[in-house]
Amino acid sequence: MTWVHDFLVKYPELALFLTIGLGYWVGGFRFGHFKLGPVTGSLFAGLAIGQLAEVPVSGMAKSFLFLLFLFGIGYSVGPQFMQALKRDGLKPVALGVVCAATGLATAVTLAKLLGLDAGFAAGLLSGALTESPAMGTAIEAIGALPISEAERARLIAHVPVADAVTYVFGAAGCIWFLSTLAPKLLGIDLVEEARKLEAELGIDRAKPGVVSAWRPIELRAFRVPEGGRTVGLTIAAAEALLPEYRMFVQRVRRDGVILDAAPDLVLQAGDIVAVSGRRETLVDVLGGMAQEVEDRELLDIPVLVAEVMVTNKDLAGRTLAEAAGQEWTRSLFLRGVTRGGQALPIGPGLVLRRGDLATVSGPEHVVARAAKGIGPVVAPTDETDFVALCLAIFLGGLAGVLIAFPVGGMTISLSTSVGTLLAGLVVGHTRTRLPLFARIPDGAVNLMTALGLAAFVAMTGLHAGPVFFSALAEAGIGLFFAGIVVTMAPLVVGLYFGRHVLRMNPILLLGGLAGAQTMTAAMAAVQERSHSPVAVLGYTPVVPIAHILLTSWGSVIVGIMAA
Repeated sequence: MTWVHDFLVKYPELALFLTIGLGYWVGGFRFGHFKLGPVTGSLFAGLAIGQLAEVPVSGMAKSFLFLLFLFGIGYSVGPQFMQALKRDGLKPVALGVVCAATGLATAVTLAKLLGLDAGFAAGLLSGALTESPAMGTAIEAIGALPISEAERARLIAHVPVADAVTYVFGAAGCIWFLSTLAPKLLGIDLVEEARKLEAELGIDRAKPGVVSAWRPIELRAFRVPEGGRTVGLTIAAAEALLPEYRMFVQRVRRDGVILDAAPDLVLQAGDIVAVSGRRETLVDVLGGMAQEVEDRELLDIPVLVAEVMVTNKDLAGRTLAEAAGQEWTRSLFLRGVTRGGQALPIGPGLVLRRGDLATVSGPEHVVARAAKGIGPVVAPTDETDFVALCLAIFLGGLAGVLIAFPVGGMTISLSTSVGTLLAGLVVGHTRTRLPLFARIPDGAVNLMTALGLAAFVAMTGLHAGPVFFSALAEAGIGLFFAGIVVTMAPLVVGLYFGRHVLRMNPILLLGGLAGAQTMTAAMAAVQERSHSPVAVLGYTPVVPIAHILLTSWGSVIVGIMAA
C-alpha cells in the first residue's frame, strides 16, 4: 500500500487517468433505468482513490478543463436557448425558470435549517438537481470569498461530498417520479396520451408512410406500359397524380437515349423512367402499375445526403407539411431532424426551428437548390476554429470577472465559469445565422463536454477523498434527506404549475420536467413507458434554460450562504 500511495502522489496525472477510467466503468453499470453516468462515476472513483493517497491536484488544470466543458455546453445549446426565449417558447421558459427557482429556494432553505456551510449547501444543490457543473461555479465562488486558505480548502472539499451523497437519489428519484408517479398524479395513461399527441402532430405509427420516413430513399427504374395512366402526360402532371406519395421522375430513357426529366417532357409508352421515392412506396404503388427493369446507366445519378441548418426566417416556424409545399422540395427527401443533439419524431405537424439540423437527400443539384430555401449545408469538418474558441473563452471569462452584483452585504462577480458558459451560448447562437463561423467538429465538442467535466469532477473527488468520511460525519444523515426534498420539490411544483397554470400537454410536460433537471435518462424513461419518442419535444426547449440557470446557481448559493 505504501508503494501505491507513493506512486499516486508522484504521478498525479496517471492517478487522474485511472480515476476517469474507473469512473466511466462504474458509471456504465445500469440498474433498470438508473445508472450513475461517467461524471458521477468519476466523482465516486476520485473519492475512493483519495482514500489511498492525497493526490496533488492542479487548480489551473481543473479550471482549464471546466472552462472547456462550459464553453462546449453553451456552444451546443445556444441555438435552442435563444429559440426558447421567443414568444412560442414562453411555456418551456416559464417551466424551466420555475423549477430552477424552486430548486434553489428549497436548497437554501434546508441548508439554513440544517446549519450547512456554503460548501455543503452547494453540493446539496448540484447533487440533488443532478447538475454537476454547479460544483464548478460553486468552487470558483468559494475561491473568491474573503476567508482563510484553510477554511477555503475545507469548504471546497465539502462540495463533492454533499454532491455524492445527494446525487444518487437525485437521478433515480427523477427517473422514478417522471416515469411512474407523475402520470398517476396527473391521472393519465402515458401510452394513450402519447398516441393523442402523435395524432395532433400527424405522426401515426400504424401508417406505413411514417415508418418509411426512417428508411433509405431509393431510385428504381420502371417501364411505362401501353395504356398506362401516365402515357401522354407531362412529367409534372404524372408526378401530380399521387402527390401524397412524393415520387419524382429523375431521368428518362427513350429509344436508348437518356433524357433529363424536364417538367414539360411528355411520357410515352415504352419509356423507362428513373423514379425516386421511399422504398415501400415504390414497391407497393409503382410495383403494381409498371414493370420494374434493371438499368444501371439510367440509375447512375449522383445523390447527396447532407445536413442543412435551418436559418431561413421564412421557413422557421413552419410545419413540415407547410415546408413540403415549397417548390424547392421537388425530389428532396427528409431523413431526419435533430434539435440540440436530440432526434425528433418526424410528422407533418412538426414545427421547424432556427438552428435545427435537417438531414436531406436528393440529387446534388436538388440539395444545392434546397439549401437556398432552408439554410447552408453543414459539411463535416475535422478542423477546430481555435481562434474563435480561445478568444470566446477569454472574453467570456473577462466579462465574468468584470460583471458583479450585490448579494446581501457582499458583491459577487458573475465568475469566469458563468461568463464562459454565456460566451459559448452567444457563439452557438451566432452559428445559426453564420454557420461557417467558429466551426467546431461534433467530436471535439463531445470531447470538451464529456472529458472536460469528468476530469474536473475526478480531480474534485481526489481532492476531497482524504476528508470524505470526516466531512460526511459533520454533515450528518440530514444531508441525504435534504437531498430528497430538493430533488422532489421542483418536480412536484413544476408538475402542477405546468399542468394547471401553463396547461401543457402532459407528455410534453413530463419531457420538460426531465429537461428542467437536465436528466436525459428520465426523458428516455418517459419515452419507454409511453412507447413513443414525442417527450423529446418537451425536453429540448427546457434543457438549455436549465443548464444556464442551474450552473449559475452554484455561484448564487455560495453567495447567499456566505453573506
